[in-house]
Amino acid sequence: MSRGSKGYSAGAHVVFKLQVHMVFVTKYRRHAITARVFEVMGEAFREVCAKLECDLVEVGWEPDHAHLLIAYPPKVTLSTLAQYLKGLSSRRVRARRFPEVTRKLWGSAFWSPSYCAVSCGGAPLATVKAYVKAQRGEPAPSGGAASSPGIAAAHARGIRGSSTGSKNR
Repeated sequence: MSRGSKGYSAGAHVVFKLQVHMVFVTKYRRHAITARVFEVMGEAFREVCAKLECDLVEVGWEPDHAHLLIAYPPKVTLSTLAQYLKGLSSRRVRARRFPEVTRKLWGSAFWSPSYCAVSCGGAPLATVKAYVKAQRGEPAPSGGAASSPGIAAAHARGIRGSSTGSKNR
């Protein structure tokens, strides 16, 4: 896949810019993450992202949870991404038998079974809503968010209202 100048990636039949902020919480919200535990987790996160053709844009941690900002292709589901990230990092951390982990967590689990995934990047929601509404032939509300600048420029150049007139929607 190639990456364009505005951060968009392209595949054979798709152009995309997908980013997600994921948060993983330790089992029982125990404070089991330290700097050396995070080092092992970070290596696992980078390995999974490389395998799934994702970019680990940013990663951070606190003693009871980890934050990841990931750019991912549309062929990767978020549930699969979370499963691979949590699974490999848990196995790697548990294999090292860090005392700070074994004292606070028992059994084989490191992470809570749940996760948080929040989409991010791109235009603000109000801008996207106005753009979508404009595509249905309804004008954007006055005083509200303006439609995409690209659409306004296209209308000014007459791209949308060519020979088919207003039926070109």
